[in-house]
Amino acid sequence: MAAAFLATAALAGAQPAVEQSSDWKAANEAVGQFKRGHADLLKWEAAHGANAAPDAAATAGFPVPSLEAATRLAWRPHLELQKVLPRLGDDNVARIAQGRWHEVDARHQRRIEGVGEVFEVAADARRAWLRAVADQQAVRLQRASLEAAEAAAELGRRMVKVGNWSAYQQSRVELGLASERRALQQAAAAARQSERALLHTLQLNGVHERLALPDTLPDLPKQSLSPAELGARLAEIKAQLPRVDQWKVEANFGQALASRDATLAVARGLRDDVMVQRQLIVDESVLQYNGMLKSVWELLTEVQAHAQSQRETIAAVRDYWLADTDLMWVLQGGEPTAFVAPGGAAAGEAPAAAH
Repeated sequence: MAAAFLATAALAGAQPAVEQSSDWKAANEAVGQFKRGHADLLKWEAAHGANAAPDAAATAGFPVPSLEAATRLAWRPHLELQKVLPRLGDDNVARIAQGRWHEVDARHQRRIEGVGEVFEVAADARRAWLRAVADQQAVRLQRASLEAAEAAAELGRRMVKVGNWSAYQQSRVELGLASERRALQQAAAAARQSERALLHTLQLNGVHERLALPDTLPDLPKQSLSPAELGARLAEIKAQLPRVDQWKVEANFGQALASRDATLAVARGLRDDVMVQRQLIVDESVLQYNGMLKSVWELLTEVQAHAQSQRETIAAVRDYWLADTDLMWVLQGGEPTAFVAPGGAAAGEAPAAAH
C-alpha cells in the first residue's frame, strides 16, 4: 500500500498534468499514464529506486523459534533441574515443553522433588517469549504504517511545491507523520526491552546480544480444554497438595479460567470479525482509489485503521496465550502474580488521520 503512495507521490512532482491541477483527482490520474494502473506504477517505482530500504531490524540473532525451544533453553542453566527432568522421562518433558501440561500425571508433584520448579521455569519462559514475539511483530506493523504516512507526506510536499496545496493542509499530514514516527520509536523500545527480558529469562544475556524470533505468534487454538476437563485436572492436583494450598489453587483456578475464556473471546472476535471487515474496507478503498473515486488521504485513513486493528489483534492473541500459561501454571499448583485483563494491553487510539 505504501508503495502505491510513493509512486503517486513521485509522479506528482514529475508529471505536468499533476502540476497544473488543483484537486486530489489529479494525483490519481497519473495512474492513467500506465497501461495496467498501479501494477505498472510499482514497476516504475522499483526502476527509479523508490522502494524502501531493507529492514534494518532483520539482523542475525540466536534462534528461539518456538515456545518449546524457549522452554528447553530456559531449563538448561538451572543445574538443579538436570536431575529432575530425567526422572520425569522424555515423554513428560516433551509434553511440558510443548505446552501439554494437562497430560502430565499430577502425582509427579508429590513423587518427584523439584517438579514444581520445572513448571515454574517453563511458565516464565513462555511469558517472556510471547511478549518478545508480539512486540517485534508490532514493530513491523508500525514500520509499515510509518511508510504509508511518509509516502502521503511526500505527496503533500510536492503538491505544496507546485501550488496545489496549502501549508495548512500539509501541516496536518506532517503532524500525522510525526505521530507515526513517535509510535515506531515507542514500539521499538518496547520490543528491545522485551527481547532483553527474554535473554535474561533464558540466561543468555552476556552471551548473545540479539535473538532471532518468529514473525508471528502461534495461532489461536481451534478448540480449548473444556471447563469439565479442567475441573478434573483441578481435582487431581488438589489431591497432591496440603489443604491450605488446595483452597488457594481453587480460588486461583476460577480467576485463571475466566481470564483465559475472556481473552480467547476477545482475540477471536478481533481476528474473525474486526479484521475481516477491516480487510474488506481496505480492499474496496483501493478499488475506489484506483478508480479515482476516493482520495489518497481517505485511503491512507483506512490503511492506518487496518494497521491499528492488526496491532490490537496481535496484543489480544498474546494476552490469550499469557492467560493460557497462567491457567496451566495454576493447575500445577502455581500462583501467578497477576491475571491477564482482556484488552488491557491491547487498547490504544488509532493515529490521527490526515486529510
